[in-house]
Amino acid sequence: MAKTSKKTESSQPDFATIGGLVLALGGILTGLIMEGGKIQDIAQVTSALIVLGGTLGAVMITTPLPVLIRAAKQFGSVVMGKAYAVDVKIEEIVEYASMARKNGIVSLEQQAASIEDPFLKKALNLAVDGIETDKIRDIMELEITLFEQSAEAEARVFEAAGGYAPTIGIIGAVLGLIQVMKNLANIDEVGRGIAVAFVATIYGVAAANIIFLPVATKLKARAKEAVHLKELMLDGVLSIAEGLNQKLIRVKLEAYSHGSAPAKTAKSKGQTSTQPASAEG
Repeated sequence: MAKTSKKTESSQPDFATIGGLVLALGGILTGLIMEGGKIQDIAQVTSALIVLGGTLGAVMITTPLPVLIRAAKQFGSVVMGKAYAVDVKIEEIVEYASMARKNGIVSLEQQAASIEDPFLKKALNLAVDGIETDKIRDIMELEITLFEQSAEAEARVFEAAGGYAPTIGIIGAVLGLIQVMKNLANIDEVGRGIAVAFVATIYGVAAANIIFLPVATKLKARAKEAVHLKELMLDGVLSIAEGLNQKLIRVKLEAYSHGSAPAKTAKSKGQTSTQPASAEG
């Protein structure tokens, strides 16, 4: 009877992100109040509309719609992130290796059908079908590369927003100053109007450096974790296909639990030479 694949990733609140937002916004607002200001001084709906609307419009012009939609979906994952259980995945692969050693790799066909992770499922099915290990590596490494490119494109959306937001904020400030210039006869209104005009600049700079750019960096970090897990799974499946002992597979994969993958040899790159990968010939 096929065993159910263990869950190796789960969504949970990213307390670092939440805490960072609270600390950043709290520090700014606390500093404002300590300087004698009021939150109402920077609570300008028009400034927010100019900055957010202008930034979104600029990003939409520079970004293909499918990438923009994917990036929008990823925004929520910054607060509710995925926790990858590397140790659980290692145990799962070692279990598959033990079954393959006892009953042959073809016996994993039923187990492969119940695997939830599409990457591991595809790699294991290729191994069960008797595909050469070099071909499996080529196919799955291409999938990893495409995943990395997709994740990079999504992160660049927020990097672009972080670049546009301060400039849009300056545009908002200039628009406010234009309105101020219409009331030069009333000196009291001039001072108040200048103060309000610069709120847009605050919104632009704050949105870029507290939200957009940090989100881009966090998405890149998440993508790196996901790639790390995919490389672990690929190495595990290739080891099973090569008939390695499950104990040796465990030792090999445990390197991933420490945050570093084993160095790839020339053979792993599709070369048949026994020389190190760094050798040129």
